[in-house]
Amino acid sequence: MILPAVPERALTELGRTEGGPETLGLLVRDQHTRRLLLLRAVLDAAEAAGPAVCSAAARARLRDDWALLEEADRVERPGRAHRCPVSSARAEGGYAGPHGDLGTRGALGTRGDRWTQGDLGAYGDPGPPPDPAPHADPVVHADPVVHADPVVRGAAEAVSALAAPPLSPVRALLLHPFVGPWARHCLSGLGTLPGPRTDRDARELACGLAHFGALAAAAATRAGIAFALRLTALDGVLTLPSLGALRTPTSGDTPVDVVHRRGRLTFRRAGAADVVVHLQTGVGAWSDAAAWTPAHALPGLLPGSVPVPLDDLDPYRTARGGSRPHTLSGPVTLDDEERKHWLHAWSGTAPELGLGGTQRLAEAVSLLRCLVPLSAPPGSVPGGRPGGSCSVTRREAFGAVLSSTPAGPTALAATLVHEVQHTKLAALTDMLTLHHASANARYFAPWRPDPRPYDGLLQGTYSHLALADFFQRRALATDRPADRDAAWAQHARYQEQVGAALPTLVGSGDLTEPGRRFVNQMVRVYERLAERPAPRGQAARAAAYVRAARALWTQRHAPAE
Repeated sequence: MILPAVPERALTELGRTEGGPETLGLLVRDQHTRRLLLLRAVLDAAEAAGPAVCSAAARARLRDDWALLEEADRVERPGRAHRCPVSSARAEGGYAGPHGDLGTRGALGTRGDRWTQGDLGAYGDPGPPPDPAPHADPVVHADPVVHADPVVRGAAEAVSALAAPPLSPVRALLLHPFVGPWARHCLSGLGTLPGPRTDRDARELACGLAHFGALAAAAATRAGIAFALRLTALDGVLTLPSLGALRTPTSGDTPVDVVHRRGRLTFRRAGAADVVVHLQTGVGAWSDAAAWTPAHALPGLLPGSVPVPLDDLDPYRTARGGSRPHTLSGPVTLDDEERKHWLHAWSGTAPELGLGGTQRLAEAVSLLRCLVPLSAPPGSVPGGRPGGSCSVTRREAFGAVLSSTPAGPTALAATLVHEVQHTKLAALTDMLTLHHASANARYFAPWRPDPRPYDGLLQGTYSHLALADFFQRRALATDRPADRDAAWAQHARYQEQVGAALPTLVGSGDLTEPGRRFVNQMVRVYERLAERPAPRGQAARAAAYVRAARALWTQRHAPAE
């Protein structure tokens, strides 16, 4: 793959924790190209794998599912000279696979578990698509509020300047953040990633290929293609991305026959009544059956912006297996009350982001693809208010932010500022090498009790610098004394933490030339913020906090003399 050039203007903007429309668009286009190439890599790896890794039947089913995806993509893009998703990526990214593109097959072919047109008739003619259910979830379909706030309006104008056509529902599915982790699990199972292949890899591959069938079915449903498929409910759950999840009466892997006609999905399982699900515009699909859980989304942050999925269903939304940091909790499935709490926090997030500057709101709208609810972090108060919060991004899931339930709009806005910086920096470092430092964890980071590698220190300093800017702008913009004092206190702590970490970053001999220019821009932002310091009391408390953190860290981790 030929890496695209990063213009000096983009490097400068990103070093300042900013990013204009062209710069954000560059990051998004590059990530989209990488995603489509990753999808193709799964197909190529399956074709190259031996029968002990991927059977002939599994390969044939993968080809059929791929063909269904291509047909759905073509149907959704009328009036355009069609290029399949992967051939588009090749043209844009300079990739050439070991064989040509797969030809598009009919969606109702008879290979593998695909049925014939005659099978559809057994389910009858459902007639025209039904109207939305009168009891459809209002959280999913709430209209975005048209804000009178001039900062919010300014952010809307900045986002519209991106001038990128909206993604079709099929492309949105292919480019959804969690298709990335799915593809990497498949590649691991196919033996293309470093390390020995294990029995767990074989299981993950079987799950991954089954999930791809569900992804193809969801895409075909969105495109209005009639089909009849046999899918697999993994551990008793069949998830159709962007639509919802079906739970089977029995645990374990269970076959489920699925038919789609005219916006209606029918699920047939052995020993259980059929489940009928009706498609909705955007995210979600409704059913009266208790076995069906619809997908949910929050309204767009800005008027006219796309809804943001609140994804508590996707099986790849968090890392499958392995360990996670002790401060990070696991995924959670929301109930109605918890979903309303998220909606309440979300509904006030755009104005809160706007108080920190138009840039923060514009980058969140441009880069955020979905939110994933996490349970309360370790150490929270049982049965009471959480004692803390946790959030994270995943490098392989561009655009996803995972977070515990936010306390309110201000907390959620700060979480988005923090995590979107990680998204930006990870995307930039996919395109450009900023340093050649090792992965040895040996550096002091004032926000962590453990030593950090150079790259982790860079990531953390970058996000904390954006937070220092965010809270300084809030402190200068608000007229409410209590809010102003709280914002100055937050700014002072983040500014002091960044000041403690920057000398290590700047002094490293492992920075590349672009990396040095990037870090120099971070220094300039830090110096600009220092021109308008926090009130003396907040600044003194922040300095004392960082001194205490350094002393404790040194006591725990400094080598003995």
